[in-house]
Amino acid sequence: MGVTIADVASRAGVSKTTVSRVLNGKGEINENTVLKVRKAISELGYVPSAGAVGLARGTTQMIGMLVPDLAWAWSGIVQAVVETLEAEGFGLRMLTWNRGEESLRRLGLQVAAKSFDGLLVIEPEGAMGYITELHEAGLPVVLIDDRFQRPGFPYVATTNREGGEQAARHLLDVGRRRPLVVTGPDAFGCTRERLGGFVDVFAEAGIEIDQHRIICGDFQFERCRSAIAGALADGLEFDSVFAHNDPSAAGVLTALHEAGLWVPQDVAVVGFDDVEMASYTYPALTTIRQPMREMGAAAARLLLDHVRGSPEAAPSCVIPTSLVIRGSTLQPGSN
Repeated sequence: MGVTIADVASRAGVSKTTVSRVLNGKGEINENTVLKVRKAISELGYVPSAGAVGLARGTTQMIGMLVPDLAWAWSGIVQAVVETLEAEGFGLRMLTWNRGEESLRRLGLQVAAKSFDGLLVIEPEGAMGYITELHEAGLPVVLIDDRFQRPGFPYVATTNREGGEQAARHLLDVGRRRPLVVTGPDAFGCTRERLGGFVDVFAEAGIEIDQHRIICGDFQFERCRSAIAGALADGLEFDSVFAHNDPSAAGVLTALHEAGLWVPQDVAVVGFDDVEMASYTYPALTTIRQPMREMGAAAARLLLDHVRGSPEAAPSCVIPTSLVIRGSTLQPGSN
């Protein structure tokens, strides 16, 4: 026989009724008791059946959200998710992915205990296989900002390739012909898409971007600052830089200022994302706007449709990028 609710109760040292209440998310239960029950579920590999959790359970009115960490980069998405869920009477349970296997185990506990009705996910590096398994086992899942490949379940993404094209066309429009590109991590799909769109537009203009003009970055300020300083020290000549996110672009701006170069007179700079800091740099950063809030709201609505079993639930959603022009590419008085 398989593991039963009685086995879980025995392992946790509680009654079967208490285990059932934890699984159903009902009643006031001491947090230590909840943790003991979830630990027993994990250790025994117990998978609750519909009967175990109670046919009258309905929904928890909670949505889980798995993020890499609680850094500011996700704030726009998370805020839009919260606002959308609250308007529909749902709460949000945040989970982070900053402890690797330990985070995976904790997620498994939450899923086994049916702590939420569906799961929103941002950038699950190393966890896509497990997230796919959860979806295939019946948990509604929506991925936000896919950085790998399109998953086998609903996602909300943006037009990364078109964003790269927009950056290239703008630099060509302002007369720049010798760009550098500071990419994101090679493993991310968005890196390949942004780079591909940018390179192809320059190729159409008869300008080949050699490999030595493509610098592998990591989306971090300091790495990109050092990379540009190194390019300048090596004597590499360039009149513009396309950085694959705004913190990278801020690192580029700092390196150029430290080298005594003027932006945009000497070098024009374009970032990607349009996070809040983009308008605070000096000069303010021209960037490709990734619609963070729109993506968060769309993902929450999409997941709720799937949780409710709506026949009109869309399989996925792609929201376009847009160019935001500021002082890092246009001098005052320029058209």
